Amino acid sequence: MQIIGAENTIKTILYILHFYPMNRAAVLIIDDEETLRHLLARIVELEGYSVHQAANAKAAFRILEKESIQVVISDVKLPDANGVELTSKIKSGYPHIEVIVLTAFGTIDDGVQAIKNGAFDYLTKGDHSEKIIPLLAKASEKAAFQQKITTLENKLTGKFSFDNVLGKSKNILQAVALGRKVALTDTTVLLTGQTGTGKEIFAQAIHFESPRKRNPFVAVNCSALGKDILESELFGHKAGAFTGAHRDTKGLFEEAHEGTIFLDEIGEMSVDLQAKLLRVLETGTFIKVGESKETKVNVRLIAATNRDLQADINRGHFREDLFYRLSAFQIQLPALSERKEDIPALAEFFISVFAAKVNRKINGMTPAFLEALMIHSWRGNVRELKNIIERSVILSDSNELTMDTLPFDFNHHPHSPAESDFSLESIEKEHIQKVLAYTQGNKTQAARLLGIGLTTLYQKIKDYNIL
Repeated sequence: MQIIGAENTIKTILYILHFYPMNRAAVLIIDDEETLRHLLARIVELEGYSVHQAANAKAAFRILEKESIQVVISDVKLPDANGVELTSKIKSGYPHIEVIVLTAFGTIDDGVQAIKNGAFDYLTKGDHSEKIIPLLAKASEKAAFQQKITTLENKLTGKFSFDNVLGKSKNILQAVALGRKVALTDTTVLLTGQTGTGKEIFAQAIHFESPRKRNPFVAVNCSALGKDILESELFGHKAGAFTGAHRDTKGLFEEAHEGTIFLDEIGEMSVDLQAKLLRVLETGTFIKVGESKETKVNVRLIAATNRDLQADINRGHFREDLFYRLSAFQIQLPALSERKEDIPALAEFFISVFAAKVNRKINGMTPAFLEALMIHSWRGNVRELKNIIERSVILSDSNELTMDTLPFDFNHHPHSPAESDFSLESIEKEHIQKVLAYTQGNKTQAARLLGIGLTTLYQKIKDYNIL
């Protein structure tokens, strides 16, 4: 390998260095000519970069494994590799790294292949030698930007993953296990359950743990829009299709291309629009409002409803064929009343979130406050619990949430019980659940508070099927 040009080239590079800001990105130079490699390394160091050196591909990969490299400058002719082919291997293992291929014997074919293999650029030594430093600056900037995107993607994936679904109850763990399995596929998913059980959170988790996680996640509430507006929102329209349609507009299915679309409250969609949705599921195509040609998309669909779709089918309000397409994989999200043992953990989490928002130090809640949460009916499920905790945090004057921060009707107007609620078994079961929640599952402490033996408690847990 020859360093780019000769003495005049080095002077030119040093002159260019003066006009570019210092950059501490890490650069790896791969060249078997030690003297020339050191000289190029010195030039790059003067620019302010951190420089690593390797005499061959094997040594280069050892450095890549240990160091956080942003840019590789590689000679084409190496003892154990070809720089053009090496580019492909580097990009395969380290996609955020930018590679500049440098040679004294460049050809157009080599240049084209290097770019195809993922090289940032390809330079012939001696020609345009003054471009190496500006090119290095651009390459390091792109690499840094890509690393930021990757970091943000990882944070986003972590934020919306199933790891953040709180609860250890059997019901929620079963739902999470199903969600994790289906996330790895492209199967259409139907999420069912009461309002406020976290269906959108589940939809996001499925998307962000799927191969589509780098692509868009688009959510739309089907109950919030009328039929005509919803059709235009989902599928887009051509200019002039209706009054006010002044330009061609993409629909949400196009926006979600290669990603996931989440249709919440799908049971509220009109039967006519259901037919159009069924066509998308079957063919991957649709026709925009006011257009005659088809638009093709690659979208994964997750739908959700709190309605009994089978009953809607019987009444003629929902298409049976669409239901079977949607319910290829169905996940029932449990109501909060079916997973009351998760209330303490959920409440503590919401306390920490809202205390931080108002810059308050709140350590927890009183036993009476927790007991009130445990016996509440929770018709609004987790969403209602979240709102109750937020209200209590705002009203609290101490470092614990107390009963006086709860709404009046929350304290004084419990839900109307069913006849089965008056049985001694039902009352005993609920009381044992409350005590176990208070002791956070500590059965020895719970038995002491209940005034019964530990063996008796275990038998009652078995008899009442307490999770």
